Amino acid sequence: MALASRPAKRALVSTGRLCGVPRRGAYEWGVRSTRKPEPPPLDRVYEIPGLEPITYEGKMHFLPGLARPVFPPWDPGWKNPRFHRSAPIHEQPLYKDRPCYIFHQRCRLLEGVKQALWLTKTKLIEGLPEQVLRPVDDPGSHIANQDERVLNVISHARLWHSTEDIPKRESYCPVIVDSLIQLCKSQIPKFPALAQRMYAQNCSLSTAWNRESALLQVRGTSGARLSAKAPLPPIASRAEVEATKSHVLETFYPISPTMNLQECNVYDVKDDPGFQEGCAYPHPHTLYFLEKANVRSHRFQPDQLRAKMILFAFGNALAQARRLYGSAATVLERPVVVQSVGTDGRVFQFLVLQLNTTDLASSEGVKNVVWMDADQLLYQHFWCLPVTKKRVLVEPVGPVGFQPETFRKFLALYLHGAL
Repeated sequence: MALASRPAKRALVSTGRLCGVPRRGAYEWGVRSTRKPEPPPLDRVYEIPGLEPITYEGKMHFLPGLARPVFPPWDPGWKNPRFHRSAPIHEQPLYKDRPCYIFHQRCRLLEGVKQALWLTKTKLIEGLPEQVLRPVDDPGSHIANQDERVLNVISHARLWHSTEDIPKRESYCPVIVDSLIQLCKSQIPKFPALAQRMYAQNCSLSTAWNRESALLQVRGTSGARLSAKAPLPPIASRAEVEATKSHVLETFYPISPTMNLQECNVYDVKDDPGFQEGCAYPHPHTLYFLEKANVRSHRFQPDQLRAKMILFAFGNALAQARRLYGSAATVLERPVVVQSVGTDGRVFQFLVLQLNTTDLASSEGVKNVVWMDADQLLYQHFWCLPVTKKRVLVEPVGPVGFQPETFRKFLALYLHGAL
């Protein structure tokens, strides 16, 4: 084989085809990598029984041949929150050997409503009860120019409230719910009992119960809550409550009932309904849940949102029942009723829960009852910008597919207990 000339060698070296010539990557030609270098290993003093390590502690400066001394943690004499170190879990005062499965605001149940019904020992009935919807069938309970004012509420939230061309969900969703509640409050002159209500946001809740062999707890903020001076009347009669004994709860074997719940050993078993002693509005009326996340992956699926509504409504009802009747597990003589509304600003979920029993350990006996009306559209779509084709207006600015029946259900839940 003939030897290559020097110009040929230079060409082979430049192309990287000569054997033994390393090929450089893109990051070796001046482009810095974003990967941080690994930190150097720490100097450790190994404890060997019978031997005392020789350190440079007495020298007061670093010496290469001596080991690094180990100093006790410095106590400045006051607690600095920047350098706070919590005690180990096993040494904390609230530590317990038995784990507790906690449902909080960001928990997403894998089986959705089916799993929530099992955890709360509840029977599901599709549709809202007739007792709740009957008042809105009377034209006297309607708001003047009701449909027009609801359309103005939608346009205000989606178009007029923000300076953006297309407002985001976190901007218009709370505005729609607050405006609809204000619209319902305009009925106070007709129904004075509506004035005996209190609307609060970010209300706390904590309650626990045993379900077969698991200890469950609902804890955290339950969104906005409407409270009243008087409790809601029971919906299901005593005969209907007794008929729930024959209902069999649906299982989802082999999935664990506590799937997606936070397992925790540091907890406090207490019933905190969120009201201080002597509150003028101690009875929970309606819970409002807003699904206003802009990022799609952060949003709750409709079934997961309905499951969260069931668990928080159940938690409020259970804490209220124990406050009124004690902590003994029994069938309630007067059931506790709590309502719930969930929405993303366009689709509404309605729920009414009646707590019939606080004996939740076994799946036998009387069950709780929940009425649910799911996926009710207030409007199909909203055009924030006009749609034109060939200089012809195809879709004007405003809502499309408005359904006034959804607001009537919203109004019915608000008026429930005030007529």
